[in-house]
Amino acid sequence: MSAPAVHRYGPHPDQFLELTVPDGIGPHPVAVVLHGGFWRAAYGVELARPLAADLAAAGWAAVAVEYRRVGAGGGWPATLDDVAAALDALPELPGAERLDLGAVTVIGHSAGGHLAAWAAGRHRLPAGAPGGGPRVRPAAAVLQAGVLDLERAAGQRMGDGAVTDFFGATPAEAPDRYAAADPVRLLPTGARVLLVHGAGDSTVVPEQSERYATAATAAGDRVELRVVPGDHMVLVDPAGEPWRLVRRWVTAGATDGRDGPTLVP
Repeated sequence: MSAPAVHRYGPHPDQFLELTVPDGIGPHPVAVVLHGGFWRAAYGVELARPLAADLAAAGWAAVAVEYRRVGAGGGWPATLDDVAAALDALPELPGAERLDLGAVTVIGHSAGGHLAAWAAGRHRLPAGAPGGGPRVRPAAAVLQAGVLDLERAAGQRMGDGAVTDFFGATPAEAPDRYAAADPVRLLPTGARVLLVHGAGDSTVVPEQSERYATAATAAGDRVELRVVPGDHMVLVDPAGEPWRLVRRWVTAGATDGRDGPTLVP
């Protein structure tokens, strides 16, 4: 397996992805890892790299995505534009014929869980909305302690006001922004979803995953919720049992043959 290859999907220093492709002809199922950090510039792609490396070692074409964050040119709508652009760049990457773009799984922790859930549902956005008209639609999503009900999280001042900082406004001040970015409003996604949340998480409370699971199930999506022992960060330890749970789930989903192609011409 070669070292990750860096590909730029835009001119800003933070608009890049790191792709690791396993040995062999392929095509290989694709896992896109979106890091968290409450969308803030203090946290970067280094949070995604260990998980992407573990997936690549398990036979996945692993993509760790960096994107513009609040405090460094990100927030609404730049962060969403970047995640959409990174996903839609996959068919144009060198060696894309080795990527199975009908078996793309998005994986995200915390704010990255929000971005992964949004990426799974962005095909529901109206024309002209940030991220609308996707070229690549995920077949599955893993949401690790995701911020998945943004209006509620904003009202609770989760992350010391991180949601309001991301949008530059409260839900009352910018309802259209919240409607276009809130995962609970972009259901059903049609993707298989695994939610994993630490029972002792006080950073993003388990209620966030529970509310999303209830709404997604009611909308007809295939959703599995696992509340595991531990806090917010235990989920991103590649040696921990919560991550092994994720790896087993995505591996089973990539080989069960239930999901059809998701590359849009």
